[in-house]
Amino acid sequence: MMRLAAGRRVRVPASLRALTRIDHGAETPPRALGLDPARVAAVWTACEALYRSGLHPAITLVVRREGRVVLKRSIGAISGTAPGERGPLRTLSPDTPLCLFSASKSITALLVHKLAEDGRLDLDDPVADYLPEFGAHDKHRVTIRQLLAHRAGIPSVPDVKPHPQLLHDWDGIVRQLCAARPLDPRFRTQAYHALTCGFVVGELVRRVSGLELNPALRQWFAEPLGCEHLRYGVAPEWRAQVPRSVHTGPRPAWWLSAYVRRAIGLPFAEAVAASNHPAFQTAVVPAGNIYATADEVSRVFQMLLDGGVFGGVRVLRPKTIAEALRPLSALRLDRTLLVPLRFSAGFMLGENPFGLFGPRCREAFGHLGFVSVLCWADPRRRISVALLNNGKSVAADGALRLAQVLTAIARAFPPP
Repeated sequence: MMRLAAGRRVRVPASLRALTRIDHGAETPPRALGLDPARVAAVWTACEALYRSGLHPAITLVVRREGRVVLKRSIGAISGTAPGERGPLRTLSPDTPLCLFSASKSITALLVHKLAEDGRLDLDDPVADYLPEFGAHDKHRVTIRQLLAHRAGIPSVPDVKPHPQLLHDWDGIVRQLCAARPLDPRFRTQAYHALTCGFVVGELVRRVSGLELNPALRQWFAEPLGCEHLRYGVAPEWRAQVPRSVHTGPRPAWWLSAYVRRAIGLPFAEAVAASNHPAFQTAVVPAGNIYATADEVSRVFQMLLDGGVFGGVRVLRPKTIAEALRPLSALRLDRTLLVPLRFSAGFMLGENPFGLFGPRCREAFGHLGFVSVLCWADPRRRISVALLNNGKSVAADGALRLAQVLTAIARAFPPP
């Protein structure tokens, strides 16, 4: 029997069998890759525990080891189980696209790296060389590399309240960002740019390439990687099939609400609601609204892990990837997120003894998206991973169970 847990939790049945889908045809038996089947099974058990927390109506997971899919699974529903829902149950599939939120930044950054590879820009060029108006208030000193590594000094724009409808005023957003005064006039402060940097990066790609972002993403990455869904916004024919974001768990305490507002410009609940607004789902938000399946995201990171090749197709050169992953600095406190992080030009980087991507993950690279979406590759373990979900919560038990999933992955996929 299904039950509705207190504090805005998902209705979780005693048995998860009806809500679980496994792509057996895609999965490689663990023993074929020298892996311990019990430890691989423990990864999915940890995902089931994450689902049983009642904080995520939908979870999809894909893990590749040495390029071969080991886990491709989903648990949950597109609709019918979230707090307040009374409609029919529609079960999730491993190939259902979900929003990557801020994990979109890493893929958007690859558009810039592709332009650099083609000789159309240099990462150490000033942004203002291509967007002259961005040079206002001494921002002519900001390089493209600094922009991609959250050192452009514009983590937010004061006195501008984000609203989904604003997302369709691309030119207006870019004008505001170009005219903004920087937080740090020396551009040495690392301060996470939740949405702002994406629009400047996107405008840079548009002006240098002459392409809009969705055609660029499709031509340079989605098509070579064989991705059907990888795009900014939801394709019209898929809107009814994409799980909506759901605010679950307790309401954030006042201090946590202030922290969230500092990071994304909106209170937590408003940010969740905005992500379900048609304006958000139909706009191009370079730092926040790529939709893709877990398998497609894993393909992107596997390509990076394999030196720019996927399925025998050359997508990027090894030198380009090395530049994309080169750390900009040592671990340092981020002024926006108030946690120690390392960034490259577009990627969050792992750390020891425990980092964003699990224990002993210093070589790993990827990105976090809206609390609990995680996409990464770990060269040491030879894995590429996409863990997508739609529950948005600040519940402590959710963070603990997510950490348990990361720990299980680390144990199941040890370095060869």
